Amino acid sequence: KDVIKSGGEWISSIEIENIAVGHPKVELAAVIGAAHPKWDERPVLIIKLKPDQVQNKQEHLDFLEGKIAKWWMPDDVVFVDDIPLGATGKIDKKLVRERLKDYRLPTAGA
Repeated sequence: KDVIKSGGEWISSIEIENIAVGHPKVELAAVIGAAHPKWDERPVLIIKLKPDQVQNKQEHLDFLEGKIAKWWMPDDVVFVDDIPLGATGKIDKKLVRERLKDYRLPTAGA
């Protein structure tokens, strides 16, 4: 599943990933949809940093600014040590979603 349905509109996770991975500190990036009570789903950017890089959520959101529609902007950035790849070398989104199944968006309310 490479699209996220947010408020009845489709967001391309692949487009966001392709831009995010262009950041000089990013080794791998994945985008998944997280449940949201108002919008159904909202994008979450998952980043594996290159070695010896420091986590800074805002830096990565700022990097996307102006490159994607405002309503495509991820609601959160999650840093991970590893992003699983499938046999073909592509990101295994199913496994990424499984690993983050208990994740709750900070924008989703209580």
